[in-house]
Amino acid sequence: MPDSNGPAQNLESVLQHVAAAARASSRDPSAVTLIAVSKTHEPGRIAPLIATGHRDFGENRVQEALAKWPALKATAPDLRLHLIGPLQSNKAADAVALFDVIHTVDRPRIAEALAAEMVRQGRRPPCFVQVNTGAEPQKAGIDPHEADSFIAACRTQWKLPITGLMCIPPVDEQAAIHFAFLKDLARRNQLSHLSMGMSADYETAVRFGATHVRVGSALFGERNKA
Repeated sequence: MPDSNGPAQNLESVLQHVAAAARASSRDPSAVTLIAVSKTHEPGRIAPLIATGHRDFGENRVQEALAKWPALKATAPDLRLHLIGPLQSNKAADAVALFDVIHTVDRPRIAEALAAEMVRQGRRPPCFVQVNTGAEPQKAGIDPHEADSFIAACRTQWKLPITGLMCIPPVDEQAAIHFAFLKDLARRNQLSHLSMGMSADYETAVRFGATHVRVGSALFGERNKA
């Protein structure tokens, strides 16, 4: 039910837009997972969405997630927490322990650290390879020219459970070009999941085959600066 703060009402609207975009491209709306990006938001802002039955949430920082999500998960054990921000190798143990899906495998050092922790902990959360589709030097993600070989190494050398690809298009370019590229790369590597699309372009991403969209401000409003 809608709450006075707005996230639950916004959730209903975003889900309607996701469903419309899916149907417009002859897709089943249930094939798209909406990840509510809760970074910088307090548990009190997140709880109304949990109360609606929403179960997929995304965080950028391992430390922030550790501070608030164990208690939230205790209220709803079926919550799925997605790591959607850059991962440092010294946080790999915490990431494997806390997160249910990791979207940001982007370099050999991270792949190696995650693989070691998965063996040590006996826990294997599904992983996405993050591709820097715009080849932006300031942005995380494997270079597009190295993506095929890196995906292969993640599978064969590090035995990671790679299920899909993730991207964040450049803000000054048409997102559709990057979504199309990622879809083709996934098809070439026989990967079925695509994590792409945020508040400004998630409908376009759905039309290009996104299976996971990462929406924050459209649900929670402008985030707190941190």
